[in-house]
Amino acid sequence: MKDKIICITGASSGIGWATAKAFANQGARLILCGRRKEKLDELEEQLRVETVQLIFDVRERKAVFKAFESLASPWKKIDVLVNNAGNAHGLDPVQTANIDDWDAMIDGNVKGLMYVTKAVLPHMVESKKGQIINLGSIAGKEVYPNGSVYCSSKFAVDAFTSGLRIDLNPLRIRVGAIHPGLVETEFSEVRFKGDEQRAAKVYEGIDALTAEDVADAILYMASVPEKVNIADMVILPTRQANAYINNRES
Repeated sequence: MKDKIICITGASSGIGWATAKAFANQGARLILCGRRKEKLDELEEQLRVETVQLIFDVRERKAVFKAFESLASPWKKIDVLVNNAGNAHGLDPVQTANIDDWDAMIDGNVKGLMYVTKAVLPHMVESKKGQIINLGSIAGKEVYPNGSVYCSSKFAVDAFTSGLRIDLNPLRIRVGAIHPGLVETEFSEVRFKGDEQRAAKVYEGIDALTAEDVADAILYMASVPEKVNIADMVILPTRQANAYINNRES
């Protein structure tokens, strides 16, 4: 990974933050993407590698393309794109769900990931090399109660990843996705609008994955020989069997 250029969206927290640290420890150069500059500044201070920040919201198409167009030529030669930015809002049945929550999830998890991919692809296509790793979810493999739209967004990531891999296969560009189960980050706090008590209950008795666990798996996906493509990886806590079966300690 030394001196390779790794672009990570959603780098200002959680899995994105941990992934940046994992790649930095291998000597990679990093493009850190996020909405919160103050958090990216904090992260940047902890890294001992070359970095560039891109401040934008993946949901804003013009902002995405403008950000990547602003990169100096050497930084446009991205070796690995980690499409990590995304969100969950609400946990409600369709009949009572807030449509604004639906828009936020579809715009961020699906359209935003597609925008970033489209913005990064030109150099990969020209050079016929590169790798794209998309952050899916166990919710993109199995639907659970009250998660219909979030699950739909992650099913879309899974489908887009498969289609992208087919489209880019003749160009030798590797495409894969990682689908974590329960990961203890600020994910649930965002989903439950800052309700920390409700968020904490999600992880009770599970010994959930950490952001670092997922980051290590992403690093592995990027570190295998170029003839190898980890196309699809599901990573769960040992106490989680699937999207809705969790063996909680009593």
